[in-house]
Amino acid sequence: MSVLPPEVHAALAQLLQGLQAPDNVLRTQAEEQLNVDWIQPRPEVLLMGLVEQIQGADDATRSFGAVLFRRISNRTRKDPTSDLTKELFMSLLPPQREAIRTKLLLCLATEHLNQVRNKISDAVAEVARQYTEEGEQWPELLGALFTASQSDDRNQREVAFRIFATTPGIIEKQHEDVVLAAFSKGFKDVDHNVQLTAAEAFSSFFRSINRKSQQKYYQLLPDILNILPPLKEASDSEQLSRAFMALIDMAEVASKMFKPFFNNLVTFSVTVIQDKELTDTTRQNALELMATFAEYNAAMCKKDPSYISEMVTQCLSLMTDVGIDDDDASEWNSSEDLDIDDSDANHVAGEQTMDRLANRLGGQALLPPTFNWLPRMMNSSTWRDRHAALMAISAISEGCRELMVGELDKVLDLVVPALRDPHPRVRWAGCNALGQMSTDFAGPMQEKYHNMVLPSIIPVLESSEPRVQAHAAAALVNFCEEAEKNVLEPYLDNLLQHLLLLLQSPKRFVQEQALSTIATVADSAESAFGRYYDTLMPLLFNVLREEQSKEYRLLRAKAMECATLIALAVGKERMGADALGLVQLLGTIQENITDQDDPQASYLLHCWGRMCRVLGADFLPYLPAVMPPLTSLAGAKADIQLLDDDEQIATIEQEEGWELVPLKGKVIGIKTSALEDKHMAIELIVIYAQVLQGAFEPYVNDIMDKIALPGLAFFFHDPVRVASAKCVPQLLNAYKKAHGPESIQLGQLWERTVEKVLEVLSTEPAIDTLAEMYTCFYECVEVIGKNCLTKTHMETFVESAKGVLEEYQNRVKERAEEAQERDDGEEETEEMLFAIEDDQTLLSDMNKAFHTIFKNMGVEFLPFWERLLIFCDNFAQSPDPTQRQWAICIYDDVLEFCGPQSWNYSPHIIQPLVAGMRDDVAANRQAAVYGVGIAARFGGEAWAEFVAASLPVLFEVTRRPNAREEDDVYATENASAAIAKILHYCSNKVANVQEVVTAWVDTLPVTNDEEAAPYAYSFLAQLIEQQNPAVLQQAAKCFTFIVQALEAETLQGQTASRIVGAAKQLVATAGLDANQLLAGMSPETQHTVRAFFG
Repeated sequence: MSVLPPEVHAALAQLLQGLQAPDNVLRTQAEEQLNVDWIQPRPEVLLMGLVEQIQGADDATRSFGAVLFRRISNRTRKDPTSDLTKELFMSLLPPQREAIRTKLLLCLATEHLNQVRNKISDAVAEVARQYTEEGEQWPELLGALFTASQSDDRNQREVAFRIFATTPGIIEKQHEDVVLAAFSKGFKDVDHNVQLTAAEAFSSFFRSINRKSQQKYYQLLPDILNILPPLKEASDSEQLSRAFMALIDMAEVASKMFKPFFNNLVTFSVTVIQDKELTDTTRQNALELMATFAEYNAAMCKKDPSYISEMVTQCLSLMTDVGIDDDDASEWNSSEDLDIDDSDANHVAGEQTMDRLANRLGGQALLPPTFNWLPRMMNSSTWRDRHAALMAISAISEGCRELMVGELDKVLDLVVPALRDPHPRVRWAGCNALGQMSTDFAGPMQEKYHNMVLPSIIPVLESSEPRVQAHAAAALVNFCEEAEKNVLEPYLDNLLQHLLLLLQSPKRFVQEQALSTIATVADSAESAFGRYYDTLMPLLFNVLREEQSKEYRLLRAKAMECATLIALAVGKERMGADALGLVQLLGTIQENITDQDDPQASYLLHCWGRMCRVLGADFLPYLPAVMPPLTSLAGAKADIQLLDDDEQIATIEQEEGWELVPLKGKVIGIKTSALEDKHMAIELIVIYAQVLQGAFEPYVNDIMDKIALPGLAFFFHDPVRVASAKCVPQLLNAYKKAHGPESIQLGQLWERTVEKVLEVLSTEPAIDTLAEMYTCFYECVEVIGKNCLTKTHMETFVESAKGVLEEYQNRVKERAEEAQERDDGEEETEEMLFAIEDDQTLLSDMNKAFHTIFKNMGVEFLPFWERLLIFCDNFAQSPDPTQRQWAICIYDDVLEFCGPQSWNYSPHIIQPLVAGMRDDVAANRQAAVYGVGIAARFGGEAWAEFVAASLPVLFEVTRRPNAREEDDVYATENASAAIAKILHYCSNKVANVQEVVTAWVDTLPVTNDEEAAPYAYSFLAQLIEQQNPAVLQQAAKCFTFIVQALEAETLQGQTASRIVGAAKQLVATAGLDANQLLAGMSPETQHTVRAFFG
């Protein structure tokens, strides 16, 4: 029976017709009417009317009415009773909501068409979500759904689980026995659709509950797994794929649940991956499930007797599924679209999975079974096998780096011959492998194997196939990016001759790649590129001068990039008049850009940045033309769309450069391509401010207020916030250079800047970006200098730091709880490792912020810092070395910048320093011994006894078994410098000074730490000047220590001059033969030392 009168339904039926009208004008009028006549004045009538339409109208209207109900119910409006903003359905009065939801459930129970019933179930799920999120009850719903899940009608059973899947929150608080029984029955249903919908609902529910609760439901897994075999036997790809997707979701959150069944699941999944009768999507989903276990439970995978060998075999097999209808690669080679999306292809799935396996399982596990296959595949007569082997090497080299780097010669013996393979796709794959290896083994690849790689790949540039030529040139980019100038120089003639020939290729994509490679070579070869300047630059100028059609825009953009990178490589002097000529050419190109999609525009922005670095102050006349398009991009607002239409969502999904974010039953579309441009523009502003400094002043105020400070809180795109954080201190510095450190103008800019920077220390949600905000803060303080913070500033800083540290402790606690739940041998997930790394970076940047405040505010900061002492005390005693280091470094700052007043905190500081000097973590020992040294230097009489008593422990640090190893040497050298400071500043507290001085000489040399060296060697110079017996009796040793420091360049400027003078005095006083001492040293050392001694 209808609640609403017939005239309302007549009006509503007419409205629904209008909203579905193909005519845009009619549809727009109907939408206006919907908002003005229905949603705003009487939403309760609209929603009840829609439900009654769903109850009694024709099929199409019922379906559309359900969709419209869902869309309108989650719009927001002011609640008339509380004035709070709520979703529309929840803003209705309780009796209205109750009446509407009762009818909606009735519609669900009585609907006979599947398609319409599914739309109604979406509407029910939406209302259920709103109730759950508001913490309110819908008591009839659960009863109705549990009844439906037991119904004789399979469609009713399916729709119940469909709603559970969409809104798992409605069953979270139910007793587990009820939930277990409902799901168990669903998994055993006679209908496959019901089984799978139940599995999807369970997966959604399972992910929504905490780990402890999840364990109660492990018992259901056998029932879920039993769904799979019949689907495979029936070759039902679609349903089998759904089952794997549900299992993947569960494996991501509770991989250990699968442990008892893992081997059987591996065996079954492998049969699916192998089954070519099934669709590629299904096979790939089976592969994805197996890869998920590697990412979330590598230990379980390593322990399984067949997992690794089977996965490698299946991945390599999938990787041979390439070019099936194109055996001679004629179609592949004739294609000029190099960006074809084949992400859903089997060979790509195999490659990506090999990459993931390598990164999670490591070389020790993966290399033996992989290299059991690769030599055989490389010797196969089938080109697809050879191609797959090479692509496998590309895929695993990053994850297996530690082991493969020692066997590079053997790997190259497999790869390099492929560059001469008769099949073009194998040669392409060989180039791909070398390019990837050049990145993954950067350093050793270039230094040790350049004579194997470059003479082999340069001739590939002569290939008859354009795609092979282009890929060889691309691989050279990877190699040259990581190569030193001296490595490249012998090959430059041959390499550039070949690249110049590619510029004459009839294929535009080959020319474009050749320009990119030339640009990279110039960037790496630096000044050595100068001799090719006269050949290349005129060619590039010609390309830039030519009037070109639309299809040549990218080529011209690449030419701009190449020319400006060459300019950076050779410098302003070598370019002469060409420098201004190039800038004028860029200006002409910019004036002629009219289309929004012209690629030259974004390339130009980078080119201007490079020319600014080349020209320095000479670039200033061009800024008025350069800055407007740059600031326009940098100041762009976020392009955000609220998508509540499935067709809209589908359209946006097909477009590049969009990210879709689900939010409270809606979907938000964010145009990320525009945000990437905004990020890039702000980064370029940073370059202009760095290079031009005070001359950039005219732009500073506008950019700070309209771009940089708002950018700190631009929450749609993390990189924009990071770039803004880098921009702010550079803008301050430019203003300081222009107006002076004490100017009123700088003070005014700082006043509004510091408030915003402090604000984001409390509001930034991303941990890695929060670290950047702390960097922004301390770099700003460094720019402004002494006494730049008010009491309010310091109080705000400490309050935000307190909140950050509390949240950090909560994250550490959560990770510890998760660690306890892991099985023995189960490794931390990659996500957790990244989270730990982000937290370590955050603590490090917070440390630098405290250091900078103490440095600039001194004892003024102490009363505020005291509020954080509890954290310092807790961290100092933590089993986590990162936390101990954090506390010790802050105590070091108190000692260094608060002088004798630091003694007030000695009960907090002394024990961490004593324990730190004996810490097995070298970085903590370094921080502790440094602290003892600065206590001697700045602490005054109060600290003298403590530091003198620390001498035996400091000597222990210098005598540890690995004291001079790479990880430990900085702690050792800081201990040496600390002893020198104690002997210099607190010798009156040292009982046996001469014995200690004599022993100290053996703690030298200091050849790594540039901060420790001046203190140690200044003290040595002092001893020489005093003709102390400790140095006279060990004169040759002392001279050698001085030579080692000079050669290592840890001594500079006045300190170096003083120690050289002392060394000359030592040679004369002790009667040393300097030539004889130098004779035993390398020619390079002798040359360096003679340059100092004259």
